[in-house]
Amino acid sequence: MPRYFIEVSYKGTNYSGFQVQKNANSIQAEIENALAIFFKQPFSLTGSSRTDAGVHALQNYFHFDSDIVLEEKKGFVYNLNCILPLDIVIKRIFEVNENAHCRFDAVSRKYKYYIFRNKNPFLQDRAFYYPYPLDIDKLNDAAKLLINYKDFTSFSKRNTQVKDFICDLKKSEWIEEEETLVYSVEANRFLRGMVKGLVGTMLRVGTDKMTLNEFEDIIKNRDCTKADFSVDSKGLFLVSVNY
Repeated sequence: MPRYFIEVSYKGTNYSGFQVQKNANSIQAEIENALAIFFKQPFSLTGSSRTDAGVHALQNYFHFDSDIVLEEKKGFVYNLNCILPLDIVIKRIFEVNENAHCRFDAVSRKYKYYIFRNKNPFLQDRAFYYPYPLDIDKLNDAAKLLINYKDFTSFSKRNTQVKDFICDLKKSEWIEEEETLVYSVEANRFLRGMVKGLVGTMLRVGTDKMTLNEFEDIIKNRDCTKADFSVDSKGLFLVSVNY
């Protein structure tokens, strides 16, 4: 049976997360519903990378198996997008090898977390307002330090089903983009709440509430109660999933 990948982009503000959940709306539920309406049959999608409630994505993927010959359905992507809410878009649907897996075949994922420090109504729902003095050099010292480690137990929320907390960070840095300060991070995988935990804890370093040595101790101690997960989800974007 043919397998297809779906590339999607979405604004996560109104959703409980990427994957289907009981008693809450999700990106997956909306896309499965649109597919069912258009193709007149049920669909069960597999997601490539989970995002939590309120998190956005410039690129994410699902895959599904179906005997439908998409080439015979002219304009199907346009029609699916007409069914979907305005804050979710399907970019493309394409056939892949029948053994391809959108989650397990991904070699890396890239996230960005956006912060703005001067009041701006146009960034209010897409970045985290943090109007406090920040030492950018100290933030980058903390970001670079992370590259030296593999075990990120301290930056994973509890009640997770993963077998280990090992992540291979390929990139970790703070940069400035127009009116925002951005934490950019790329790794082979991410743990539940990991990017928010990293950002929240590094902000404590950048505001001199924590030393770099204390930050490193948090990494080494593998204790998530010492990390700060309090930053808002609206600043977090899944930028890309790479195969």
